[in-house]
Amino acid sequence: MTAIERTRVAIVGGGPAGMFLGLLLARGGIEVTVLEKHADFLRDFRGDTVHPSTLTLLDELGLGPAFEALPQRRITWVGADLDSGPAQLGDLSRLRGPHNYIALVPQWDLLELLADAASKEPSFRLLREAEASGLLWEGADSGAAPGKADDDGAAPAGARVAGVVWKPGGEGEPERHLEADLVVACDGRGSVVRAAAGLEPTAFGVPMDVWWFRVPRDPSDPEGAVGRIHRGQFLIMIDRGDYWQCGYVIRKGADAKLRSQGIAAFRDRLADALPWLAGRLAEAPASFDDVKLLDVRLDRLSRWHLPGFLAIGDAAHAMSPVGGVGINLAVQDAVAAARILRPALAGGGLVPEAVLQSVQRRRWWPTALIQAFQQLAHRAVVGKVLDEDAARAADWTTSEHVPLPLRMLDALPALRVVPARLVGIGPLPEHAPPWARR
Repeated sequence: MTAIERTRVAIVGGGPAGMFLGLLLARGGIEVTVLEKHADFLRDFRGDTVHPSTLTLLDELGLGPAFEALPQRRITWVGADLDSGPAQLGDLSRLRGPHNYIALVPQWDLLELLADAASKEPSFRLLREAEASGLLWEGADSGAAPGKADDDGAAPAGARVAGVVWKPGGEGEPERHLEADLVVACDGRGSVVRAAAGLEPTAFGVPMDVWWFRVPRDPSDPEGAVGRIHRGQFLIMIDRGDYWQCGYVIRKGADAKLRSQGIAAFRDRLADALPWLAGRLAEAPASFDDVKLLDVRLDRLSRWHLPGFLAIGDAAHAMSPVGGVGINLAVQDAVAAARILRPALAGGGLVPEAVLQSVQRRRWWPTALIQAFQQLAHRAVVGKVLDEDAARAADWTTSEHVPLPLRMLDALPALRVVPARLVGIGPLPEHAPPWARR
């Protein structure tokens, strides 16, 4: 017999959006269950940037001191190392407020901090090793008990989402049903429950994918973040103390071709782009097993909700890694959703779909704006850098061959606050509601 449980709100995914939403709703007295498919939060190459708006939110939630105690590095400016010399592109020190920097903290540390804070709320529950596999549906007028979709995956006609089908870790464990008045998809750009709801995002073309890997770091190396652009090569390096977390930008779909050339060829490319790395590349990456592909996507749902169902964060809008803003937007989605949903949830009964629509209306335009800027960056900068024939033919030691947006930001310091604000705060920052503050 299938085990059945019930909660007011089921949140699928224990990433930043899911954990912030769970914490906020629990502080608002709403019964909430977060399903995280892994046993812990330890993942390589998760986004580890915590932006000024999120730092302010942590202060508002009374979690600022606990976050400050975590080991971290800070970035106050964003720049690039070009063949023509260094270029400063964004200056976070120009932002107002106490947090005019980006903190680099392992995401698992942030998530554990949120989980610990949420565990103090009696209405919060976190289920680890709980992998969602589908949705429960309930007929709008039939009054029937919640059940799974038809064998072909189609939702029953006129039905609403009424919970989550999930499977605990361990061999031979039977699936379980978690009935809920509202299911929130926070399980990322490959969202299982979004697919089960039949919602398909509109994809925008991207010119790139990213290889993530690690390289040992010496104490004499630069601190913070390093961006290197060199004749057809684009490399981002994030200072993690004793190692660099590196992102090597490749042309979309070129993964298999470049891997076939062998790890030695890749090391040669890295040494060409950054000669000061050459002496340590024999250690890492040791093989292509150490190089993980990020399949870059940029997409957005036209509709984020159904009766009983809401998608936020990457489940509603996958972001390009340009600017590293995906986590920031997901967290702000969660704050807006908690503030808008809580009155309806506290009143009892089902959440009207008009309330779910209000969440999308609030968060749609800042998402669309940031994605438009990312598309512009793809065309004006990334695409030109990855055009190897043009890039290698150009004399990048002279500034006129550097993409125009980079030249303008480097030449006009006052402009650097624009990307700093878009990246660090976003066009529509959200703040913790009074009932969630401590």
